[in-house]
Amino acid sequence: MFRYIRALINLVLDIFRNRQMLWQMTKRDFRQRYLGSYLGILWAFIQPTITVLIFWFVFEVGFKSAPVENFPFILWLVCGMFPWFFLSDSIASSTTSIIESSFLVKKIVFRVELLPIVKIMSALVVHIFFVAVLFAMFAIYGYPISIYNLQIIYYFFAMICLSLGISWLTSSLTVFLKDVGQFVAMMIQFGFWATPIFWNLKMVPEEFQDVIKLNPAYYLVEGYRQSFIYFEWFWDHQYLTAYFWIFTAAVMFLGALCFKKLRPHFADVL
Repeated sequence: MFRYIRALINLVLDIFRNRQMLWQMTKRDFRQRYLGSYLGILWAFIQPTITVLIFWFVFEVGFKSAPVENFPFILWLVCGMFPWFFLSDSIASSTTSIIESSFLVKKIVFRVELLPIVKIMSALVVHIFFVAVLFAMFAIYGYPISIYNLQIIYYFFAMICLSLGISWLTSSLTVFLKDVGQFVAMMIQFGFWATPIFWNLKMVPEEFQDVIKLNPAYYLVEGYRQSFIYFEWFWDHQYLTAYFWIFTAAVMFLGALCFKKLRPHFADVL
C-alpha cells in the first residue's frame, strides 16, 4: 500500500516538474477538438454561452419556473449544471485518452499517467469560462460577489481529484475492454438524473435523501450552491466532506493501482 502511495506522490511531483509540457499538451488537445472548423476554439466558448441562453429562455421566459427557496430558478439550476458539465466532460474525454494517444504510449520515457490529466485540464479551461459566466449571471440579477465564492477553488480541486481517480481507472480498462467507454457514457447519463441538478433534494422522501448524498457529484453540485446561494462553508458539512474525501481517496488509490498494474501491457495491446 505504501508503495502505491509513494508512486502517487511521485506522480504529483512529476506533474509539477512537467507543468509546462502539460500546458502545451493541453493547448494542443484544446485546438484539436475544434480542428477544421472555421471558428476553431471559439466553439468551446460559443457552445456554453448558447447553452446558458437556452436555459434562460426555457425556464425563465417559457416555463416561468418558480423560485427555489426564494432564489431565481435559473441561477439555482446553473450552479448545479456547471460543475456537472466539468465532471462529465473530463471523465468522458479522459476515458479514451490512452487509446487516442497510442503513439505516446509506446514511448518508454513518456509518463502515460499524464494523458488523462491533459483531458481534465482541457475541460477545466472551459469550466473556468463557465464560472465567469456564472459570476456575470449573478451580477445581472443583482447579487454581489461574496467571500463565500472563493471556496469554489476548493471545489475545483475536489472535482479534479475525483475526475483523475475515475479517469485512471476507466482509461486503463478501456485499452483492454472497449465496452468500458459505452458503460461510462451510460453511467454519466444516469448520474445526471440521479444528481439533484434539475430537482431539489427536498422533493425526495427523507428516508432516501441519505442514499442520494452517497453520490459524490451531489457534494460538488451542492458545494457550488453553498458558495453562491446558501453562503455556507464546506467545513460546516463535516460528515459529508469526510465521506467525499474518503470516497475520492479510495477511487484515486484504486485508479492508480489499476493503472500501474496494466500500464506495462498498454503498448502490446495498442
